Amino acid sequence: MTAGRSRNEIIVERLADPERELALSYARRPARDHLRALWLVDEKFGGIVAGTTDPTIGEMRLLWWREALTTAANEDRAEPLLEHVKGVLAESGGEWGAMAEGWHALLQEPLGDAELDRFANERGSRLFRLSAQLLTDDVPPWIEAQGRGWALTDLAYRISDPGISDLARSKARDVLAGAESRRWARPLRALGALAVLADRDARASERSQGAPSRVARMAWHRLTGR
Repeated sequence: MTAGRSRNEIIVERLADPERELALSYARRPARDHLRALWLVDEKFGGIVAGTTDPTIGEMRLLWWREALTTAANEDRAEPLLEHVKGVLAESGGEWGAMAEGWHALLQEPLGDAELDRFANERGSRLFRLSAQLLTDDVPPWIEAQGRGWALTDLAYRISDPGISDLARSKARDVLAGAESRRWARPLRALGALAVLADRDARASERSQGAPSRVARMAWHRLTGR
């Protein structure tokens, strides 16, 4: 952390996913940078799972990160991302690290219904709830369901197994039904933009991230909350 910078200020790199980066830009500072730090942790977990060829090694790396996040607020580690997020974590490091449980579910074989539910709950629900807590004191009870649907849709377009992709998309449709008709409060529209796109993607067979129509839909949501 740069000398003279307060502990609540952080500098983080941009997210790899451009639509997520755009959505998170809708949040006001300092919540925006705190939110990006949380989503970078989620990207780190996803990168571990996507890059592992040995489930045991993947599990060990996820466990290391989970434990490191739990103690990051009080310990110095030679890991740039941990240094970026330590000023935000306070007492929530265990909650951030617990998202690893959702990613861990994808390392199980065979991957089926129960593993998808665990992934959706431990990754998606937790990610949206923690994000909402960074954005507002008034966290709606339905935010976790939106996170489940978003995570399942995201997985459906990133996993190579067509059967699992179809199952994840089917589950997401059930969870996200009516997402586009919901009005999101202004502080939560960073999450709402992602949920609205996920609702559409769950009902489609392909997606073109960054397409002008998608960017326009996100902009409309930012203005109206719908």
